[in-house]
Amino acid sequence: MDEKLLYDHRKLNATLNRLAYELVENHDNFRDSAIIGLQPRGVFPARIIRQKIEEIIGTKIKYGELDITFYRDDYRTSDRQLIASPIHIPFSTENLNIILIDDVLYTGRTIRSAMDALLDFGRPAKVELCVLIDRKFHRENPIAPDYVGKSVDTRGNVQKVKVDWEEHNYKVWLINA
Repeated sequence: MDEKLLYDHRKLNATLNRLAYELVENHDNFRDSAIIGLQPRGVFPARIIRQKIEEIIGTKIKYGELDITFYRDDYRTSDRQLIASPIHIPFSTENLNIILIDDVLYTGRTIRSAMDALLDFGRPAKVELCVLIDRKFHRENPIAPDYVGKSVDTRGNVQKVKVDWEEHNYKVWLINA
């Protein structure tokens, strides 16, 4: 198995800082905006970005975590038992600008499912997407991120992106299977 390091901890931290500043630039004080991290892997960058934004603007922002397990179009096709992660959205999304955060954007199916699930909490004024890694090609849905850490050209199912969220030593790898 061949691996290429895309981000070491220092570079990944710089990218998370940049994403936080971009969000502040576009959402100002976040009075009408909220961040929602997608379970399970999107909550790691979402929590870090949330913390950085709160440090920048000096106040708490609306933050939630969304699981899309039972909104996926393929959840009934598996024989294994599905285990959903907790959902924590302690506010209505009605008329808010929502920023969905995930670690890797590949086919777009997770984001499509997240938008379906999001409607259970109200009708947002706007939905934006922030991803750490955009795999660019192989979309199955017409979905594109608004905020991107890094775009990576990958070869379909032959390559994978692995994000390691080990505390205080984050890394992102491109793996050839």
